[in-house]
Amino acid sequence: MGNIKNTVAKFNIKLPISLAAALLAGSTLVSSVLGLLRDRQLNGLYYSTYPQGIDAYTVAFTIPDFMFFILVSGALSVTFIPVFNQRLAEGNKKSAWELSTSILNLMAIITLVASILIIIFADPLVRYIVGPGLSESSRALAVSMMRVIAVNPFLFAIASVVASMQQAVGRFTFFAMAPAVYNIGIIIGAVFFTNGINIFGWQIFDGGIMGVALGVVLGSVMQLLISCVGLFGMGFDYRFKIYWRNRGFLKVLSLLPARSLDQGIDYINSIVETNLASRMVSGTIRAYQQATALSYVPINLIGVAISTAAFPKMAERMGQGRPDLFKKELQTVLRVIIWLALPVTIITFFGRGYLVSFINNGGDVLMASILGILAVAILFRSIYHISARSFYAKQDTKTPLYISFVAIGLNITLAIIFTMVLGLGAYGLAWATAIVSIVEVAILFVMMSRRIEGLFDKEFMHAVGRMASATGLIAVTTYISIIFLPFQADDQSFFAAFPKFALIVGINLIIYVILSKLFKLKEVDPILSRLEKILFGRFKQK
Repeated sequence: MGNIKNTVAKFNIKLPISLAAALLAGSTLVSSVLGLLRDRQLNGLYYSTYPQGIDAYTVAFTIPDFMFFILVSGALSVTFIPVFNQRLAEGNKKSAWELSTSILNLMAIITLVASILIIIFADPLVRYIVGPGLSESSRALAVSMMRVIAVNPFLFAIASVVASMQQAVGRFTFFAMAPAVYNIGIIIGAVFFTNGINIFGWQIFDGGIMGVALGVVLGSVMQLLISCVGLFGMGFDYRFKIYWRNRGFLKVLSLLPARSLDQGIDYINSIVETNLASRMVSGTIRAYQQATALSYVPINLIGVAISTAAFPKMAERMGQGRPDLFKKELQTVLRVIIWLALPVTIITFFGRGYLVSFINNGGDVLMASILGILAVAILFRSIYHISARSFYAKQDTKTPLYISFVAIGLNITLAIIFTMVLGLGAYGLAWATAIVSIVEVAILFVMMSRRIEGLFDKEFMHAVGRMASATGLIAVTTYISIIFLPFQADDQSFFAAFPKFALIVGINLIIYVILSKLFKLKEVDPILSRLEKILFGRFKQK
């Protein structure tokens, strides 16, 4: 305990938000690429040849993921980090470590119980909650896979607490690596375990799609191990004990239920979507999940990465009693997210055929059509993450919760009406998501403008207007690019489709950067400055 003060001080030198965001975005990109390789492998093996099996695999994740989201996930980082930072700012290191070890032990116990319950009740959960429309064979497979994947909430919970501690003191490297390592585990399962597992001549596993579930567990274990490596040098004083009298721990417990419920009800929408999709033709569950996953790649790269990097600093500003600096940084982050998300939304919409081909050889009409609708949600879901965190930084977890109640209720209602009444199928699920993403951000913005006076001032609104104008122009150029370089059915291989898509993206992003400079948007300046250093830095030094 004697060296804790010096150790914490050493690692409390936080990365600048821009550098932390770049690190997280880069690692998210690597993880996303690995995720695309994972999905391409799985879709190639099962989407066309065994749609019932790939649907069962997708269904198997829903309940374990739900338990993780409602018990841990983002709930922990946005409730734990502000309180932990406050203890560090006050110089109360002992309380900070007691808080950490208490949360770690409590989350481990709760999620272990949840994992055991999932194993016990997997059959009725699949039969009545997430997969009522599956065939008997597909349902049995989903139950078996869910029991294997049930260990995820426990492993993820420990990794999340460890990662949150590192985020709080400005360590993002190992936290950033963890998702990529998780995907590597699943890829190993898809490539090797599906062929069976043979050790010293003993066939201990026959193979098949269950091998992918084993790969998921392997990825979870690997993710936990890489997260724990990041603890070295921090001086974390772990005790197998819960400090119930620690005020910081009690504060987190008071904040956690609202945020956990917020996360949980948000994922309830995914459960309802899976339930409805299970009643459609085989393969629909997988198609909708894959389109959703593609739409979340830019959301994670932009909204989640930047918000995650900015949140500790925003929480610190509130802890310092500097709401003026908090507002300034929030405005800056909002502008950057909007500036980045607008062109990505346009490119995703027009390039949806190419994007789907990257995870399914030759593309897929259903996936591409769903992705085209979900592209609308990319902008608003990216904005959502920093908007919600503006409340969490003030240790207000209830307002986003109430807004989520409204949003999820509307989403479920629209999904049922669009699919079961209007008969829109999977497209109805996508339209419900797109509409609700707009409504949720609109409500958040109204609440933010009331809580933070002058947040959406004239300068901010004029800047967003110029961003929209630039985006409107590249919508035209992107459409023209797609006409000249269309995705064709004979673009079967990744290497045939990717160069064309990369050219389309490159051309239109260059146009967007030029337009941003002409429209005097300051968000483009760091990019141009970096390019200038790369291209002309050496010549200026001579």
